[in-house]
Amino acid sequence: MITSKIISNGILRALATILIIGIILYFLYTIQTVIVYLVVSLILCLIANPLVLFLKNKLKFSNSLAATTTIIFFILMMVGFILLFVPLIISQANNLSLLDTNHLQLQFVEMEHNIETYFNIQHVDLNKMLKDSKVTSMLNFGFFTGFINSIMGFMADMGMGLVSVFFITFFFIKDQEVFKTQARKILPDNNEDKILNSVTKINHMLTRYFIGLLLQLTVVFILYLIVLLIFGNKNAFVIAFLCAVLNIIPYIGPIIGTTLAGILTMISLIGHDFQSEILPTTIYVLIGFLVVQAIDNNISQPIIASKSVNSHPLEIFLITIISGITFGIVGMIIAVPVFTMLKVILKEFFPDNKIVSVLTERI
Repeated sequence: MITSKIISNGILRALATILIIGIILYFLYTIQTVIVYLVVSLILCLIANPLVLFLKNKLKFSNSLAATTTIIFFILMMVGFILLFVPLIISQANNLSLLDTNHLQLQFVEMEHNIETYFNIQHVDLNKMLKDSKVTSMLNFGFFTGFINSIMGFMADMGMGLVSVFFITFFFIKDQEVFKTQARKILPDNNEDKILNSVTKINHMLTRYFIGLLLQLTVVFILYLIVLLIFGNKNAFVIAFLCAVLNIIPYIGPIIGTTLAGILTMISLIGHDFQSEILPTTIYVLIGFLVVQAIDNNISQPIIASKSVNSHPLEIFLITIISGITFGIVGMIIAVPVFTMLKVILKEFFPDNKIVSVLTERI
């Protein structure tokens, strides 16, 4: 017989459970940066595992030497990437006069004059429209200063993040056997095979995912470059490269990239007739970018989701949005790898659970 005491105890236990879960989630939210560092380091460790095994088994390197060599290899790859692309980007960026702020200001003034002249020709009183809409009163002109400060802060955080990630990755690689031994002590003996199977599957799936992602970005870059070259953009390489890199950020990145492409295209055409050249060319470029995104969203991304991580596109969309709300842009970038890792672990440890079996039926 259910009594009021049993009901009240049940309510108290439920409230206590909800409170504990809330505290845990709040704690995880406050240390989200550390969690991101750990996840990125773990992903790098899994990717580096074949190289580490080669160094240890074939070349007889010690754990410390193998870890040091691997970290140096990652750093050299990053430096090589910078040395390969940055000179090209800088040489192209000089054409945009991005480094000459005075000339850039004159370009914006000239562009503003061209836009006003165009609307006057079309018998549209732009000033009256702006005054009636009270847009200027709603604009926050301190946004630009804040935006620059945000970029500087991001660069500083990026440097700190790289140091932290490489430091954590070094010990993940160096002491991975120690971590496995400690994990075996903590978990029951019958879970040892499950842990090893999970690590193997995660390493395989994440390797396929990152190869697929690199292929996707390459395809997007080439298509962006073709669109810009068709319309004779002199800064085609730098614009295509920047927009392709922004594509790493799911959903939001392509929007930012398209907007950036439109602005940079207009700037690069300063000195030409606004009505007959600048405006039509910019519109054509934007349409071309939208076509590229349609191809990417309907072909490239679904192939990566289905072939590399074996997840439904709706799953990817929901987990990316949730991660973006919780952890920001970085959360959106690492959402798919983390989700894949969780699915593999859940399938290994809870294969008979109905919810888990539905979520992981394609793995």
